[in-house]
Amino acid sequence: MTAQAGGASPPSSRLVPLREARRRIRQLRHEIPPGERKAADRAIRAELRRLHIWRPGSRIAVFLGMSDEVDLRPCFDEAWGRGIRLYVPLILNLRKGAMAFVPLDRDAPLARNWFGIDEPANVLHRRVTARELDVILAPLLGFDAQCHRLGMGAGFYDRAMRRRVDRGATFRRPRLIGVAYAIQQVDRIDPAPWDVALDMVVTERGAVRPSPAASPGGPHP
Repeated sequence: MTAQAGGASPPSSRLVPLREARRRIRQLRHEIPPGERKAADRAIRAELRRLHIWRPGSRIAVFLGMSDEVDLRPCFDEAWGRGIRLYVPLILNLRKGAMAFVPLDRDAPLARNWFGIDEPANVLHRRVTARELDVILAPLLGFDAQCHRLGMGAGFYDRAMRRRVDRGATFRRPRLIGVAYAIQQVDRIDPAPWDVALDMVVTERGAVRPSPAASPGGPHP
């Protein structure tokens, strides 16, 4: 995978190494002023509501992001109130890049993982696979207009969704939706064969959807 810097990044006409692309985007995201970040978070949460993501009775994976990622937590009480079962990623094996999704209950005790991200404690026995979910709201570092995702490089989400790049698979769930700030968009990401594209990306400026022509591993109806 390679990424080309977009208008929000320092101008560039060449494909930049992934390490440099990640560094630039992390810096841009980290430098968002607190007031602008709070306003952007509110706009993103409003867009998720407008898109009717929080359907009663559904199973939705969310994330307990790092300090400079989009804050979805204000949506959780509303989701629980609608009978939605929330799940979050839990790392199973750091070396192998393996993760599962575990329930996020009200007042669940949390513990920090290797990356300093909160995870529910003592719920591994209740884990589910990606195909048991209706929607996955995924964090990301960068994205392009075709909804290709640039993550942190460990490949956790790509491995969890690997059936999406299997041409012979009939796996159609869940919807995979990226959540990010508009400043994280780049001109182009050239995906590797194992990279899983998103169905859409939601930012404070609205929803970004890929063009109808999609690769075998790309978005589904």
